[in-house]
Amino acid sequence: MTDTSPLSADAILARCATSATHVAIEVVAETGSTNADLLARVDTLGGPLLRIAGNQTAGRGRAGRSWLSAPGAALMFSLAWRFKGPLHRMTGLPMAVGVALAETIAALGVPVQIKWPNDLLRDGKKLAGILVETQTARGDGDGAVWAVIGVGINLLMPDELEEQIGRAVAAAPWLAKMDRNELMAALLSRLAAVLAEFDDTGFAPFAERWNQLHAWQGRDVVILDHGQVLQQGRAAGVDAIGRLMLDTAHGPVEVLSGDVSLRLSSTIPSSNGLS
Repeated sequence: MTDTSPLSADAILARCATSATHVAIEVVAETGSTNADLLARVDTLGGPLLRIAGNQTAGRGRAGRSWLSAPGAALMFSLAWRFKGPLHRMTGLPMAVGVALAETIAALGVPVQIKWPNDLLRDGKKLAGILVETQTARGDGDGAVWAVIGVGINLLMPDELEEQIGRAVAAAPWLAKMDRNELMAALLSRLAAVLAEFDDTGFAPFAERWNQLHAWQGRDVVILDHGQVLQQGRAAGVDAIGRLMLDTAHGPVEVLSGDVSLRLSSTIPSSNGLS
């Protein structure tokens, strides 16, 4: 049975841990994109703001891709958060967010893994996507950076929506049965704690946690960019700033790009020293 209780800012806040009680919360029935909404307001924000939409008509994924959803079938939200900066310290933020979400969802009874850089997988299929966009606040002379963290989690997957997406995707019916306010509060509480820690330490303390969740750790993979093979090797996890490490025939390689697809490779020749 799917939970039908309406999302409520007050109900979410009442269920949040102390780490998230300073976050302002907005709930709207529908919008184009919660990320776009918050990015347009960065210069006027006084603190962290969570914006949740029952439906997004122009949801966006990584590399400009569309995020397709159906009303009530997904949990979609964006969180605006101010970091001390500078911008180059933010490299591993999407991976830290992935750790926060994966650990929370697993604690709620749905084991998931992470595909680099930050897709959440269930049984090898995409369950959730993360889009992090950064912007320096105008008039803020201390180098601070705002990040808007967009998240879409498939709770249910109607056949017609999966057909529209054009590939097999995962859902989490168990989470769909939960009170949506309780689910959102659990996610926000862990996210807020992780973001506060990341602001102080960067990604390094999260690297091992990410590697423990890595779906293809130790597997032979190819790195693609717009269909072109950039690298191939054995996935060795991420380093202290969130770069994917590959063991290749020519030695270790670090991969850091915002528009790269990672695919399991069944064609890497055994002569390359990786078998």
